[in-house]
Amino acid sequence: MKRAEADYHSWREMIVEAGGATVRAATKPGVAASGDIDPAISLLTAEVELARGENALIMNGGGGGGILASLLARHAGRIWMSDRNVVAFEATRRTLLLNGISNATASLTHGTVGFPKDLQAQVAVIRIPHEKLPLLQLMGDAFAAISLGGRCYIGGATTEGIKSAARLLEKLFGNAEVLVTKSGHRVALARKETSEHGMLEELSSPYLSGDAFNLLRVTLRDEPYELYTRPGIFSWEHLDEATEMLARAMEIRRGDSVLDLGCGAGALGLVAGKLSNGAPVTMLDADVEAVRSAQRSAEAARLPNARVLASDIAEAVRGELFDVVVTNPPFHIGKATDLDLPLQFIRDSHEVLHPDGRLYLVANRTLPYERAIEREFGSVELIQDGRRFKVLSATKRLL
Repeated sequence: MKRAEADYHSWREMIVEAGGATVRAATKPGVAASGDIDPAISLLTAEVELARGENALIMNGGGGGGILASLLARHAGRIWMSDRNVVAFEATRRTLLLNGISNATASLTHGTVGFPKDLQAQVAVIRIPHEKLPLLQLMGDAFAAISLGGRCYIGGATTEGIKSAARLLEKLFGNAEVLVTKSGHRVALARKETSEHGMLEELSSPYLSGDAFNLLRVTLRDEPYELYTRPGIFSWEHLDEATEMLARAMEIRRGDSVLDLGCGAGALGLVAGKLSNGAPVTMLDADVEAVRSAQRSAEAARLPNARVLASDIAEAVRGELFDVVVTNPPFHIGKATDLDLPLQFIRDSHEVLHPDGRLYLVANRTLPYERAIEREFGSVELIQDGRRFKVLSATKRLL
């Protein structure tokens, strides 16, 4: 195994000073603020107050959610946690174990989807996502979960929209105050003073329910498909140009086993399943909302041999081999550009391909992936070159 690959998939422990205490935290590349504490979480650890025996709900904590929970758990009654990203969820789970926390439960979900209906907390904490509809769902879930007199804290960066998030918080709860502002990050607090929330117009979107999907009817390679999507996943309101370009360019043969790496709503997996004539198709994504969307899309397409899994790149299928990998790799963690992530997609793709297996990758024309593919595969071919995107192909050399 190459060192870079081993480093990406290897967890390590770091010691964090936060909230006047020392916490052991699990981290790795791919975790937001890897190797450090997220500044928004750092502010929240200093500002969130929890009386002895009170219950707390922490949502979208990212890699720092486990740190905050480990601090609060020392005098909390019960803590429920959720994160939609599998890497952040695993960081939280490992951090809780490192600190011996037994009164906190982490779940891979968005908001309170799948939580007990009668969940009651006195405090809710939201590390804000950078898109409005996922944020509104978290705020609505927080309002429903906390009891009268309870508090809701939100934290985030100015570049992520924390100022507008604080205004939404005030509209929802009828009150809000900014507790602290530091280095482009801030924490705001609202108190639940009534059981009737405000902001009715903003909360009227049908997609705020965890059971509601957006339906996209698209045409790929002259065939109609139905894609089911959720807010916050990549290109959830329309079919993106890069995916359409890759769907046209990829060569899938009858009987090919196909891995759609970073599947989103599953468009490439659906096309691959049709072209392979019912051969196994596996779709992986780190976002559980993308996994739910691709599962729904595969069910609607009645793909007989499709499976959809939450995965840190190809971690969920390590040890398996495929004839073809198709991917449109992300190059952001949150709003930050991170080219280490797509480079790991390339390394993982090479590992899970059969000898003579094929990689098809679409990317922005300006992204320099050719050298990385050539380093792993020995050669790379530009098979489509558009105004904004390009499709690269490589074949795994025979051993």
